[in-house]
Amino acid sequence: MSYKYYVQFTMFIVVICVTASPSFAWHDETHLAVAKVAGYAKWYNAVGADIAKTKSGLVEFHNHFSNNSEGRTITPLLVLAQAERYNKPRDKDGHLYGAIVAAIRKYRSVKEEGRYAEYHLDFAVHYMADLSQPLHNIPYDVFNRSMHLTSDAVVEEEALANLDKITAKMYLITIHTGSFEEDLATEIARIAELSRQLGLKLAVQKRNITKEEAYIQLGHSASLLKAVLAEIKK
Repeated sequence: MSYKYYVQFTMFIVVICVTASPSFAWHDETHLAVAKVAGYAKWYNAVGADIAKTKSGLVEFHNHFSNNSEGRTITPLLVLAQAERYNKPRDKDGHLYGAIVAAIRKYRSVKEEGRYAEYHLDFAVHYMADLSQPLHNIPYDVFNRSMHLTSDAVVEEEALANLDKITAKMYLITIHTGSFEEDLATEIARIAELSRQLGLKLAVQKRNITKEEAYIQLGHSASLLKAVLAEIKK
C-alpha cells in the first residue's frame, strides 16, 4: 500500500471510529464553568482536551468516555486499571476514569522534574468535567446516540452566567496526601457510578437530562476538581 493510500485509509478508519462513538461531553462553556467555580486559575484552558482531539484523533479521543456495560459497577480498582490505557488509540470502550489518574500522574512527575506541567493538569481538569456527563458512562447505543448532542448542550448557553447554580451543588471532598491515588480513585468511582446510574435511568425513561440534574452532575465534577487542586497545588 502506498503512503498516500495508507494515509487515506487511516483517516477513513478515524472518521468511522469517531462517528461510532461519543465525540464530546459537556460543551466548551460548561467545561469552563466547572473549572472556574472549582477555583482553577487557568480555567480558560479547560477545553484544551477537546481542541486536541481535532488533530490527535484516537490518541486523545478515548480518554473522554467509558462505555460501561449495565452490569458492571465502577470500582476504584477499575479506575486504577484504566490508567495504564491512557492515550491508547485502540481502546474502543474508552478509559475516562484512568485518564484522570494518568494525567495527574504526568502533571506531578513533570512538575517534579522542574518543567512546565500545567498542560497535563489542563487535560485532567477537562476529564474531571467529562466524568459527570451521564452518557459518557453508559454504552453508546441507539438511545445514547439520539440524545448525546442535546445532553452535552443542556446548560451550555447559561453555565458561565450561572456559576452559582454549580456552586450550590458542590460539597466537601477530601483527598489525603498519604493516600492520594487511592482517595482519588475512590472519588472517581463514586461519581462515575452516580453518573452511570443516572444515564441508565435516562435510557429507561427515554428522556434527556434536565437542567437541574445537569447542575447536580456538574457539582460533582467541580467538587472533585476543587479537592484535587487543594492537594496538588500545595
